[in-house]
Parts: sequence; C-alpha cells; structure tokens
Amino acid sequence: MSAGAAYLEICVDSLASARAAIAGGADAIELCSALELGGLTPSAGLTRAVSAAAKPVGVAVRAMVRPRAGGFAYDEDEIETAIAEARALLDAGADGLVFGAVRDGKLDRAAIETWRAGIGEHVDRVTLHRAIDLTEDPVASVEEALALGFDQVLSSGGAVRAWDGRDTLRRMVSAAAGRCRIIAGSGVRPDLVGDLVAAVGTAAIHASARGREGIAEPDPFGFGAASPPADAAVVRALRSALNAACRK
Repeated sequence: MSAGAAYLEICVDSLASARAAIAGGADAIELCSALELGGLTPSAGLTRAVSAAAKPVGVAVRAMVRPRAGGFAYDEDEIETAIAEARALLDAGADGLVFGAVRDGKLDRAAIETWRAGIGEHVDRVTLHRAIDLTEDPVASVEEALALGFDQVLSSGGAVRAWDGRDTLRRMVSAAAGRCRIIAGSGVRPDLVGDLVAAVGTAAIHASARGREGIAEPDPFGFGAASPPADAAVVRALRSALNAACRK
C-alpha cells in the first residue's frame, strides 16, 4: 500500500510500560513522564533504564522534552530549561527527542530554532509532537515543520481523537509527500487501526496501549494517580492490526 512501512510507536512513562511495548513488538518508544498530563520530560535515570532495555533489541527511544504542563508557548527561561533537558536526555541514551512550541496559533519558529541550536550537537531524529494540533492550520504547519528539521510529526489531525481528525491527517500526509513521517495518534485502539490506516494513508501509529486494569487508589493527599501501564497484549494487538492493514 502507499502508506509506507508499518511503524508502531508506544508512549510510556515507566520501565514496566517500556518492557510491555518491547514485548508486544513496538518499533519505537516515546518516553515521557506524567502521561496523565499529556507527557512531560522524563528523568535521566528512567531514560537510561529504558534505553538499556530497548536498544539491544532494536527499539528506538525518543524522549519527550516538555518542561511543564499546559500549553506550548514557552518563555526564554523555559526554552533554556528545555535545552538543558534535551542535553541530559541525549547523554542518558535517548536516540531522539520529541518537542514542539506554538504561539498565536502558529509554530513558534524562533523558540524551536533557539532550542535546536542550544542542544549543541546535530540531532536529526526529532519529532514534532501534538503541539501541531493547536496551530490554526495543521496541514500548512507540516511544511514549516519540515523547514525546522523535524523528521516525524505526531498528530491527531487537530481533533481530540485521531479518528475524528482523519480527513486533516490525510491532507497532512499528502503535504508531507514522503519527506517526513506523519504519525497518527490519540485514542488509537486495535479495532480502529485498519480503518484509520486506510482513511489517512499512513502506516505510522502512536498509542499508549494501556490495559483495562489501571491504578485507581484513593488519593486524599493530592499526589495524583499514576497512569495505567501499557499492556503487552494490547501492543501485540496493535502490531497485528497494523501489519494486517499494511498487507492490504
């Protein structure tokens, strides 16, 4: 099919979830902390542990650089923090990074260029995360993402769920024209994969692959509940569905 080679990325925020992603057949891991907040920068220690588990079996690890929760309009101090985090993640073994900055409905070119220059080394594996979904025109933003050196773009097509944004995602794939990988993510379940691949025209899928059993303990002190871990069986189901869709 014209969607390209199958690519399954699982977002995780723990070593246990990373092991589940690897066992289930993921091609890559997006490593974060605090998935319940949409994913923040992971610790260097977690990055080392996940990289040590993933690299020997050929699973790539791209680490999130997001210094705080909330939107993606960063000030100078936050960009400096993001630069320091990026360097630490690369030193800890990450294969690539995940980043995005948006201001006034457009990609914040100045912030992104400052961040990339500040890393201090050539990094060609950088994913533009779902900040692109907050731009006024995600399709037009693809061209700017390419100009800024992103080799992957993760998007839900500007919708809460990738399936609802499938028409925009298809146009994003067309705009990319094979120059970068467009990854469809948000609310992707195994039973949706075949239809999503057919509708969008990409064989790159992003999911958290969480199991049905999560952590639901009472939290009277306000420390926050941990996100449910990834389930290797769900990852395997995603892998099987994606492989089947790519054979059609």
